[in-house]
Amino acid sequence: MKDPYGIIIEPLLSEKSVAASSKGKYAFRVQRSANKIDVRRSVELLFPGTKVAQVNTMMVKGKRRRLAGYRRAGRHGGATASWKKAIVTLKAGTIAVFEGL
Repeated sequence: MKDPYGIIIEPLLSEKSVAASSKGKYAFRVQRSANKIDVRRSVELLFPGTKVAQVNTMMVKGKRRRLAGYRRAGRHGGATASWKKAIVTLKAGTIAVFEGL
């Protein structure tokens, strides 16, 4: 098994994810190589007292960016990084990071 502290990078604290936490769904940014089983084990180890019912994962594609520059062409492009999101539905327990927001 991979290191559970390396699988989950950070919780996603947006309006949508905080509203979903009242229904027992929590969103995390995870390693790109992580699968659903790795995410399930990591959440259950990192947050004692939680039981995971379901894990949904998705790849979030990076967005294209155009940057103004002082080169001859005038502009050059770039992109933000692609990343992986996991939405974890719990059977039992809560995750303290999302409480009180």
